Amino acid sequence: MRIQRVRSRRPLDVTSTMKPKKLLAVCGACAVTGAPAAAALAAGGPTPAALAPHGPVTSALADRQAEHDVLRLARRKARLAHIRVRPRYVHRVQTWSPARLRRERRALRAEIRELRRTGGAPNVPVPAVLRSIAACESGGDPHAVGGGGSFRGKYQFDYGTWARVGGSGDPAAAPEAEQDRRAAMLYARAGSSPWPVCGG
Repeated sequence: MRIQRVRSRRPLDVTSTMKPKKLLAVCGACAVTGAPAAAALAAGGPTPAALAPHGPVTSALADRQAEHDVLRLARRKARLAHIRVRPRYVHRVQTWSPARLRRERRALRAEIRELRRTGGAPNVPVPAVLRSIAACESGGDPHAVGGGGSFRGKYQFDYGTWARVGGSGDPAAAPEAEQDRRAAMLYARAGSSPWPVCGG
């Protein structure tokens, strides 16, 4: 008979991964909400009204969490767009109602999705001629690499040209929508001349 050992799992200690300020805030919230509840339970009485699902303490904690979520999303959006969150915006967020915070959170999530899709490139119209240029340059493959590694992506950007239209990093690693938009910016500035073979 074969005996199989079962390893007992150690309980996950979420506090070990928290930053000190966050841990302190969580402990403070637990103390504020836990003490009256413990006293009420010990006395055999009902749960205090402040701790009811829509009580003032619960509501204040939910509002604080909503503010935190909005500011976290705003910082993420700023990183993706290569901008900074203005202090005035932070102060405004702290005065908003819960409904306004929820609307802002939804809007920020949508903007972050769009920034990830486009790499922060401005929304410019993409001319139809760029489709034929892309088909000729790379077969329409946004990850194509040519010229011994010098020309990259759907429109075979070199690193210098890519940087001049606001791109950063490797053009072949950028989202296709960003490559389309940056190619449209280049086409608006210089026409088809950056693609001497395929743009003629």
